[in-house]
Amino acid sequence: MPLTLDHLRRYAVARSLFKPTTLMRAIEKLGFVQADPIRAPARAQDLTLRHRVVGYRAGELERRYPRLALEEDFFVNYGFLPRAHHALMHPRTARTAWTPARWKQARAVREYIAERGAVHPREVDAHFAHGKTTNWFGGSSNASTELLDGMHYRGLLRVARRDGGTRVYAVREDVAPVDKAGIGARLDALIDLIVRKYSPLPDASLGQLVSYLGRGVPQWDAARKPALVRARQRLQRARVEGVDWVWPADERAESRRWKPDEQVRLLTPFDPVVWDRRRFQLLWGWAYRFEAYTPAPKRKLGYYALPLLWRDRVIGWGNLSVAEGVLRPQLHYVDGHAPQEAAFDQALEAELARMRVFLGLE
Repeated sequence: MPLTLDHLRRYAVARSLFKPTTLMRAIEKLGFVQADPIRAPARAQDLTLRHRVVGYRAGELERRYPRLALEEDFFVNYGFLPRAHHALMHPRTARTAWTPARWKQARAVREYIAERGAVHPREVDAHFAHGKTTNWFGGSSNASTELLDGMHYRGLLRVARRDGGTRVYAVREDVAPVDKAGIGARLDALIDLIVRKYSPLPDASLGQLVSYLGRGVPQWDAARKPALVRARQRLQRARVEGVDWVWPADERAESRRWKPDEQVRLLTPFDPVVWDRRRFQLLWGWAYRFEAYTPAPKRKLGYYALPLLWRDRVIGWGNLSVAEGVLRPQLHYVDGHAPQEAAFDQALEAELARMRVFLGLE
């Protein structure tokens, strides 16, 4: 039977929305969970995990993080990875070289943190008085915060926990350099993580994501292109309606095992089911845009529109808010109206009930 977009839709939804499991197992299965600070009505990492973790509640990842074998870091974007996956990217060398004076500051801060175990940025700022600096969007921020961020990116520090959303840092142990053969093996493993999270992928999206990997492993830029060539050789691929698609070699996209359930789900814009906007339009036939940073008069979907999935179709979107302890959903549909089926009404009410429990409103 020829592979069709219907096969790919079912495959994309069913493989990503696996049977809910424990928090650590869900993150290991995903390979990586993207983070975002916007809370509308909850942060992206929580909205992603609520569909995949039994009994998950908003903020649970942050609360349990110190006791789990996880790290915060940049991969293809910023988020949470199992330590085994995180280790594949280090030791990391940043593209921007530090001056000797900057390295002297970093060593002093690292010694200070090592003596104390875990340190909040305000403690570093109070002790060293590094002053202010201009941040990336033109505003003013503490120079200590920028230094700590750079130390974390370079692998000198790790995030031990968060206090009120602010990263609290601890020293990360030095790791040995990687030889040439090891670099190739690590890049292969990192690309496989990408593929397993976002499959099935248009081949162009795979190339885009491997380019984003340059932020996770800038020290291996020259090796990324050969790694992409190797990946394209080992992955399964097919051309469907003029587009080349790829997915893991050990999975069959056309298999009957991929059966999306009858649930309605409101997905974060960063959920792996909808993250790739190119794939989204190919599979569901309409353009979804994340508009939180779009000026309000120019928004078409809303500040934080959550794609609305039913079965294997994204049929609309919702903007959710909480006022006086009550969840207030505003739902919109691509066809201009909700499906005219009692099964949909029941599934939607069940999803809104799950959202209320997740947010602690019931």
